[in-house]
Amino acid sequence: MTRAVTLADIHAARERIANKVVRTPTVLSHSLSGRFGVPVHLKLEHRQTTGSFKLRGASNAVASLSAEEKARGVVASSTGNHGRALAHAAKLEGMRAVICMSRLVPGNKLDEIRRLGADVRIVGNSQDEAQQEVERLVAQEGLVMLPPFDHADIIAGQGTLGLEMIEQVPDAALVLVQLSGGGLASGIAAAVKGVSSDTKVIGVSMARGAAMKASLDAGRPVEVEELPTLADSLGGGIGLDNRLTFAMCRDLLDDVVLLSEDEIAAGIRHAYEQEREIVEGAGAVGIAALLAGKVRVNGPVVVLLSGRNIDMNTHRKIICSDAIAEPTA
Repeated sequence: MTRAVTLADIHAARERIANKVVRTPTVLSHSLSGRFGVPVHLKLEHRQTTGSFKLRGASNAVASLSAEEKARGVVASSTGNHGRALAHAAKLEGMRAVICMSRLVPGNKLDEIRRLGADVRIVGNSQDEAQQEVERLVAQEGLVMLPPFDHADIIAGQGTLGLEMIEQVPDAALVLVQLSGGGLASGIAAAVKGVSSDTKVIGVSMARGAAMKASLDAGRPVEVEELPTLADSLGGGIGLDNRLTFAMCRDLLDDVVLLSEDEIAAGIRHAYEQEREIVEGAGAVGIAALLAGKVRVNGPVVVLLSGRNIDMNTHRKIICSDAIAEPTA
């Protein structure tokens, strides 16, 4: 059985990527702190170089490759942010990168990945279908697969965020983290609980197609239908053969909460109107969970703003509306 990623792995990852990523700031939200009566801190990871936390895992995974593996090039499926991060990390190394995505990925994310020089393949209507193309390229062209979440080096890289969070807010009672395939949530939880065992870590996702939540409820990895959502970065399955993130999320997360599309939209609006931050749907789910009363707070809170790569036409529609209809394909 594959061992879980440890605190030592995360510290090693931090050393490995120290000159490749930004140590993003954590700031006090006066609006949320006043509303909830406890300090609420925002971890501004959406200011990372590629606009999301994904650069940490991708940089660590690429840096961990052998010279022979770098010469072969890398391939991954992605809902957008992992692809952009992997394209960036591969470009710095002069490597080939192929990113496979479904038709649900927003065009602005596709354009940025192409700009970074990666080969983009659009396959099917789900992350699982895109993954089939990844596996074909590994078998037929010898590319090295660096998946978006279920990989020890990816998890350890994302876990460096948890180290920064608990260093910047050492008395944190609660950390709210985005939950999709579980690479981010498991890495942060391993780091936070490795340093501060009493700190609670809660995963937050959308109600439309939350694969990890469905899998945790079932007690095993299960498939779910991938649906359009404002939190598009949280879409996709966790893999029926999941090796790491399912068990780590099961063992380390204190709870998982789900949000409606209107609740996610409210989080995006609050980030813009009160915090003066532009974040994508996935980036806003921590704020949204607080505003919706989905989590109980009784001490200092750290909320991760995980990404900013939102289509600006979508952002404008949300900001100008008090409610948003359920998205359609």
